Amino acid sequence: MPRYFTLSEAERLLAKVGGQVRQAVHLKTELETVNQEFEALTQRVAMAGGMIVNQERFLTLRRRRDGLAKRLRERIEEIHEHGCQIKDLDRGLLDFPTIYRGEEVLLCWKMGEETIGYWHGMNDGFAGRRKIDDEFIANHRGESDAAGEG
Repeated sequence: MPRYFTLSEAERLLAKVGGQVRQAVHLKTELETVNQEFEALTQRVAMAGGMIVNQERFLTLRRRRDGLAKRLRERIEEIHEHGCQIKDLDRGLLDFPTIYRGEEVLLCWKMGEETIGYWHGMNDGFAGRRKIDDEFIANHRGESDAAGEG
């Protein structure tokens, strides 16, 4: 069952996970670079009939790739543990589930934006983002609101 956030709860959490998202984006980029180099080296080895020209470089790249992949998985898991959802690491998109007029929707933040200023329906995605306005704020709720606490 997802956790639901008010805008203010999501903003407070963003202060913490925003840095984690930036780290994940950086790790993904670095992993892609290392993986490309590893794949190119693997292809050269295969073209040479399986002879490894530089075995140490091969092992170093494999260890680095595996280490980066592990760190990226850990960072993603840390972010998801808070109840928010990474939608796109290429753009640094992060969503926070909320309830708006009785329907589950997502508060949407993109890396580089100072605050959470948009929301979209569950199936709308980034292209369907709408600006958060006073009407949205007045008619959305999080978990504490749903339990009658807020």
